[in-house]
Amino acid sequence: MRTQVAIIGAGPAGLLLGQLLYEAGIEAVILERRTPDHVLGRIRAGVLEQGTVDILDLAGVGERLHSEALIHGGVEIGTGGRRHRIAFKDLVGKVVTVYGQTEVTRDLMDARAACGAPSIYEAESVELHDLTSARPWVRFVHQGIEQRLDCDFIAGCDGYHGVSRRSIPAEALSAFERVYPFGWLGVLADVPPAWDELIYADSERGFALASMRSEKRIRCYVQCSLDDKVEHWSDARFWEEFKRRVGEDVAARMTVGPSIEKSIAPLRSFVVEPMRYGQLFLAGDAAHIVPPTGAKGLNLAASDVFYLHEALAGYYRGKPREVLDQYSGRALRRVWQAVRFSWWMTSLLHRFPGEDPFFGRIRGSELQYLFQSESSQKALAENYVGLPL
Repeated sequence: MRTQVAIIGAGPAGLLLGQLLYEAGIEAVILERRTPDHVLGRIRAGVLEQGTVDILDLAGVGERLHSEALIHGGVEIGTGGRRHRIAFKDLVGKVVTVYGQTEVTRDLMDARAACGAPSIYEAESVELHDLTSARPWVRFVHQGIEQRLDCDFIAGCDGYHGVSRRSIPAEALSAFERVYPFGWLGVLADVPPAWDELIYADSERGFALASMRSEKRIRCYVQCSLDDKVEHWSDARFWEEFKRRVGEDVAARMTVGPSIEKSIAPLRSFVVEPMRYGQLFLAGDAAHIVPPTGAKGLNLAASDVFYLHEALAGYYRGKPREVLDQYSGRALRRVWQAVRFSWWMTSLLHRFPGEDPFFGRIRGSELQYLFQSESSQKALAENYVGLPL
């Protein structure tokens, strides 16, 4: 097979890039090692920046989002039994959109099927070859048959554990990482939310987040230790702990129900530089991971893809190859801003194991300053709704 761009990974990053390239008249083949059902079964983010919504509109997949998504003009941050609202709309004139990553992925899958562009699922033993040559190619096995895909460029959208980043020599990359000493235990349940906007709760027992995916589905989290196990948490135990952390008023009015998904996610900050090696471009989790506290993971993937699609479209329209050279630096500037913000939110709202009283007092003072200072609230709002593309 021959195509212009080989996209590795059919998560939201790979599918969104494929759709943007299709709209630009650029051929692309998507290779995914999992089944479509497995891809749709991944429970991930649900808060979209306005820039991400605009990119989805550009890709022609925003219709269902605009009819079903929830629009939030702020978030609440709680500590010491009291909550303070950070009013995005009033502070910076922008909002965020609540629409689950599963739904984004479904919309992108449907759009790709409708346009007839090729996606090959259950592509096994994927190998990337000749990345520094003018003619890279991809070897893979599909339905027991070894195949070869020749291309001009490869987009690595296959996540943190994918083959794309591992195909780059270690000496060609610089990695930056911070592993946090706790994780998030998350539960998805089909019950109506007892809150109007997301609640970030700091408590003596640890962090909790009350969020939702729709008017009938909630996604809630509690901070847990890294060595904890999902099987140690019955639904009853989770909801009891969540209520103790989120605040008495919310606990008193909320409805609980059986979990339809329960998982523990470790928290880390991770970035590799550069996001390009020869004809291979990294995007999304293949290049960076942020803790979910700042709601940046999916949004960063979308901005990477937007920059990469612009670079590729410029090249195929006859612009100099320098437009490709600019991709990594352009993407990384936004990545590091999001990494900083996510680190700050995580440090502000979590109890760290073994932290001394000084650190606790500093965190408490930081929260009080946030609640009292409009400029501090504006800085949080500006970053949360998304910095300009």
